[in-house]
Amino acid sequence: MSPADFTRPGSLYGAVDLGARKQALEAQARRETTAQETGGVPAPVIDVDDANFATEVVERSMNGLVLLELTVTRAEQAKQYSLLLEKLAAENTARWVLARVDVELNPQIAQALRVQNVPALYAIFQGQPVAVVPGIATEPQLRDWLSQLMEALAQYLPPPGEEAASGEGEQPQEPPVDPDVLAAERAIDAGDLDGAVAAYERLLARSPNDQDAKLGLAGLGLIRRTQDVDPAGVRDRLADPADIEAQLLAADFEMLAGEVDKAFDRLVDVVRRTSGADRDTARVHLLGLFDTLPGDDPSIGRARRNLASALF
Repeated sequence: MSPADFTRPGSLYGAVDLGARKQALEAQARRETTAQETGGVPAPVIDVDDANFATEVVERSMNGLVLLELTVTRAEQAKQYSLLLEKLAAENTARWVLARVDVELNPQIAQALRVQNVPALYAIFQGQPVAVVPGIATEPQLRDWLSQLMEALAQYLPPPGEEAASGEGEQPQEPPVDPDVLAAERAIDAGDLDGAVAAYERLLARSPNDQDAKLGLAGLGLIRRTQDVDPAGVRDRLADPADIEAQLLAADFEMLAGEVDKAFDRLVDVVRRTSGADRDTARVHLLGLFDTLPGDDPSIGRARRNLASALF
């Protein structure tokens, strides 16, 4: 496989999980209604139940941070804690969202997370719990916990005050092309993959959220992983279901061929039927393949829903 064989796969419209789609539309309608009632300010909390957990928590966490509050809403002490979390959520609307679950009404979620006591607060990122605050914390304790969490995830989250920085009525201006983007494109044209990777990595070191660099590196990663691999050998290895590396390579070749949905489905199936390190390897590889497409590609949304179903 040479650099000339690589083209960025286009957007493909695949089958949609109508149940999850319906839940997403209903949730979006609730958020828009609340935003209108509050003058455009997003709702400080999303009510989550067993039916919409995959959409509102797992899928949402693939693109950002979700703080999941597990509580018993009828308990007076828990109500006060919820009000404190809503206050913090209102201060951080651009950086994370608060999702609330009443565990008395939705026991399956508490069982899946092995929750021992409520209230409890989980940080969910890319479909996985990454931090937890068990019990009731004070406001200073929560602020300290949030500060450490924001620092750990800083490269993945928008900076504080990003929304407020944009002025109303201003016309967006086309930014100049970064010199490292130009250097990467020239290197690719010359067949110098190492030079292209180095240029994109320089750009990411300066701008960790640059989409051109992320797309470019992800695409180059596909080429480098497969350029010295015999596709026929990979097909032969697929006969062994325990050969996870063969499944990853097969998905890479399918991406290069433009068979995006087929590649995503393959890795979701690996996640569904494996556990432990193999499952995490397949999940991380799938998330890496998402980076080869624009974030709003419909195939990514479909795969995220399928991945959420496979994980929970």
